[in-house]
Amino acid sequence: MIATWTPPAAASGAGAPELLLAFDRGRALRVLVCPAWFDEANKLRRFTAEVMRRLDRAGIDSLLPDLPGCNESLAPLHEQTLEGWRAAMIAAAGALRATHVLAIRGGALIAPPGLPGWHYAAQSGPKMLRGMIRARTIASREAGLAESSEALLAQGRTEGLTLGGWKLGAALLAALETAERVLAPGQSDLAQSAVGGPGLWLRAEPDDDAGQADRLAARIAQSLAGEPG
Repeated sequence: MIATWTPPAAASGAGAPELLLAFDRGRALRVLVCPAWFDEANKLRRFTAEVMRRLDRAGIDSLLPDLPGCNESLAPLHEQTLEGWRAAMIAAAGALRATHVLAIRGGALIAPPGLPGWHYAAQSGPKMLRGMIRARTIASREAGLAESSEALLAQGRTEGLTLGGWKLGAALLAALETAERVLAPGQSDLAQSAVGGPGLWLRAEPDDDAGQADRLAARIAQSLAGEPG
């Protein structure tokens, strides 16, 4: 089901409705999904939806809200901040009556601390930023331009920076330089080894893996049923 949700204006800078992908039958167990970001969001979108379909078949609702500035959002990405995204996810948890959270990759940086749940293959802000900066310097070199990571970061801290086609504001970029996810009480790690095979974000193009989706959804369903994960 495609619906909408409205983040608070203080979090998004706009207060406008954002899209929501939901498997919502009003059940007792409701998992808020904090998605991967940027290029990894594209590569993992189908996989994330397939995990949600499997949770639905297991009797578990799941809710994937768009972040302000992402996907079809009308809010400008360069105006978003890490704290704003955290506030938006906390607001989504309350508005959507979530009981648990599944944070995927960079989504672990904004997982609501008040919900139990899982961080799947969590990624830190510095590692994410290094990868995006490295990709830009490689592309620049191939185009005959000389850009250094240090100079790009210095520029980004004051002016913002476009990385991989995403225009990041100075506040968001600076926050990512030091952002580390925190496992709140009731939250646990789910490493890629738990679902088997290389992570789909490592592939050159967006893809899916039914086996990985099966195993991730099964781990979550087993945990919610009180079985060994």
